[in-house]
Amino acid sequence: MSVEVSRLSNGFAVATDRMDHVETVAIGVWVGIGARHESPELNGVSHMLEHMAFKGTARRSAEDIVNQVESVGGQINAYTSRENTAYYLRVLAGDVGLAVDILADILQNSTFEAEELERERAVILQEIGQCTDTPDDLVFDQFQETAYPDQAIGRSILGTSDNVRALDRAALDGYMERCYGADRMVLAASGKVDHAAILRLAEDYFGAMVAPGVAEPEAATYRGGHHAEQRELEQLHLVLGFDGLAYEDPDFYTMSVLSSVLGGGMSSRLFQEVRERRGLVYSIYTFNTAYQDGGLFGLYAGTGKEEVGELMPVVMDQLSTIGDTVSSEEIARVKAQLKAGLLMAMENTSARAERLGQHLLIFGRPIPVEEIVERIDAVDAAAIGRLANRVFGGAPTLAALGPVGPVDRLAGWTNAAE
Repeated sequence: MSVEVSRLSNGFAVATDRMDHVETVAIGVWVGIGARHESPELNGVSHMLEHMAFKGTARRSAEDIVNQVESVGGQINAYTSRENTAYYLRVLAGDVGLAVDILADILQNSTFEAEELERERAVILQEIGQCTDTPDDLVFDQFQETAYPDQAIGRSILGTSDNVRALDRAALDGYMERCYGADRMVLAASGKVDHAAILRLAEDYFGAMVAPGVAEPEAATYRGGHHAEQRELEQLHLVLGFDGLAYEDPDFYTMSVLSSVLGGGMSSRLFQEVRERRGLVYSIYTFNTAYQDGGLFGLYAGTGKEEVGELMPVVMDQLSTIGDTVSSEEIARVKAQLKAGLLMAMENTSARAERLGQHLLIFGRPIPVEEIVERIDAVDAAAIGRLANRVFGGAPTLAALGPVGPVDRLAGWTNAAE
């Protein structure tokens, strides 16, 4: 592996990860701006910008963008998260110049034409409607808002339907001008790349960008609580969680091991105890979401309205006892899973470019694989016990969607979690 990092004079970062045995390149721009940087009235603007980036520039129509990419066999896509937005392509090595040209064009010259804006607004409203109709998606938004009430980090990435209807060209232009600064961008590429060549392209296409000095978002303040929405569904969808860890917390990798032992796969405690032995769910798993200044640990379960009464005590028993009962065999198995997943991802150009872009935004440097493996290997039972007490001793957040039943039933679950 050959990773190189440079910065232009305006703060724009350029990072490459050379893989000589492939003929393709995954390349994109990762922007350190996401939903948590939005004001309440602009909630959803980051996601709308991501959609509108492909809808035409001063030089290219929306059709031109996709045709130019696909005519060379390339792929183009984007995503929005709470802390960043990414625009990326995968192309043959000889088409890297075209890829950088298109990335620079959509990030600096998008026109947000009225007709395209109205068409994409309708698409996003359909996306919001789809989320609303998909309970195992919607319950996560409800969980997030309950964990972080009245905060940007707690709001939906998609925004509200009212906000999406109100966002206009001026709002998009203003937000991009204020927030999409050179010092918050990383051009990351992995595959058959030459760092010097990528750096020259970056200078040509991004060197004139400015760094407007965006204010840092408000600090994430976890509060917790419970939220219930009664719906006539076959399953009750539950997300239970706790205050988690930031990326740079010393126990970050301990949390990864703890989460995987509890609900990281078919051999995990929750899957075995809740599904395999008791048949209480079809799906149950844990998740560990980190931010720059906080995080969330949680678990999702989809269960029946009759089974939930047995499910919750079993789940709480697993959470309360894991710190004292985790075995060396469980830890070894999970460490092997985490390291295998990491190393398998290193065989994929897109995963490597993603990792490089994210690391530059979060840590300001690429984290070597060897360093990550070393930190995973350092996790032991004592560290897991200490972290379990720290996390599960805090206030829980519980979101429930489906045949919830009486409100006091939910209160009972919340009290059990406390």
